[in-house]
Amino acid sequence: MAEPIRILVADDHPLFREGVVHSLSAEPDFSVVGQASSGEQALRMTRELLPDVVLLDIGMPGWGGIVAAEKIATACPASRIVMLTVLEDEDKLLASFKAGARAYVLKGVSAHDLAAVIRSVAQGEVYVTPSLAAGILVTLSRNHAPNDPLEGLTERESEILKLVGRGMTNRAIGEQLHLSEKTIKHYVTNILDKLHVRSRVEAAMLSVRGSRGDTDT
Repeated sequence: MAEPIRILVADDHPLFREGVVHSLSAEPDFSVVGQASSGEQALRMTRELLPDVVLLDIGMPGWGGIVAAEKIATACPASRIVMLTVLEDEDKLLASFKAGARAYVLKGVSAHDLAAVIRSVAQGEVYVTPSLAAGILVTLSRNHAPNDPLEGLTERESEILKLVGRGMTNRAIGEQLHLSEKTIKHYVTNILDKLHVRSRVEAAMLSVRGSRGDTDT
């Protein structure tokens, strides 16, 4: 039997949070490993528990969900982030995905549909609530012409790619950046996916080429 999908639920409204936890716990392939009531607590618990999926409310006190998403995506890139919100807002959706979220779901979603989204995100897919999807596609097609693939990397990913380009191992990179070797491995996997390359060598060549382009301009 496959390992259950491990989930952390973060929402500052206890009644709603407990309802989500109750519905998810009823799914045989899910295991809710923790609950958080703030962005700060969500980051701390994600680091401790390393869940497969983190459900984040955007409107939490303190950092809020978007800031928490960015920090979680940086510290624990293997944990997939699902934003669960009442805000049907394209700007918030774009900010969420830029921060590292993989799904944007409205709180009116059924328990069955939420479970389906979590399963798809755990498998590496991306989800946008249908009422916002069409508008976002128009916005992205208007504003994003084909770019250098290196421009799609986050600051941390760019930093790690440069170190890969120097021939450093995951362990050496982790020691320099004060991150675990496992975390660096997940970052490198994400980098290879984003650059559409199959090996560290190909990624390093792209990095060197990009650096040369910077010096030429």
